Amino acid sequence: MLSACGSDDGSTAKDNEKAAGAHTDTEKPASPSGAVSASADRPRIELPSDLSYTFDWPKTGDEEKDAVLADGEQSIKAVDLAIVNQDALDKAYLYYYEGEAAARTEEFIQNYVDHKAGLTGTYRFYLPEVDVDTDGTASFSYCEDQGKAFVKYLKDDKVKKTPVTKNSYVLYATQLRKNENGVWVITKLMSQSGSDKCQP
Repeated sequence: MLSACGSDDGSTAKDNEKAAGAHTDTEKPASPSGAVSASADRPRIELPSDLSYTFDWPKTGDEEKDAVLADGEQSIKAVDLAIVNQDALDKAYLYYYEGEAAARTEEFIQNYVDHKAGLTGTYRFYLPEVDVDTDGTASFSYCEDQGKAFVKYLKDDKVKKTPVTKNSYVLYATQLRKNENGVWVITKLMSQSGSDKCQP
């Protein structure tokens, strides 16, 4: 059973078979201009053409909040890259996750590796809410629409398609800190499948 990315609600993602996780437009640059620290050497992330992403979270006009959004996109993409690479210790996602969040994400990725499963389809992220504190920490929550994304089993390239349900809409809540390289890294991650807040 493939569970939602960072899920701690005991539910499974996309009706037990659709892929969850973390997700950015593959046509966007790895470091959105003006939104992230130029001093950080962020990993280059390239994903297969059968994965597409929409981020409905426009810039806020606040430099720090926009940096959280930008690094948030890359952290989502980095988890998917680890699944594509079938590597639960892939360096790209570990650049954006640490502590409890890194441990939970490693377990999530390993579940895909154990099932020899990948990702395919379209992901949409929306309703972002960012709060940045003066101590260099932040909270960031957002919704994910998993209705058009699925698990793809690598052995036979079979895609397991399942119907859209209430649980196709997932609320994520993260805690972050700004590290010494100016990167907003995720320290805690929680999720709730079927959240009323995220329903269309």
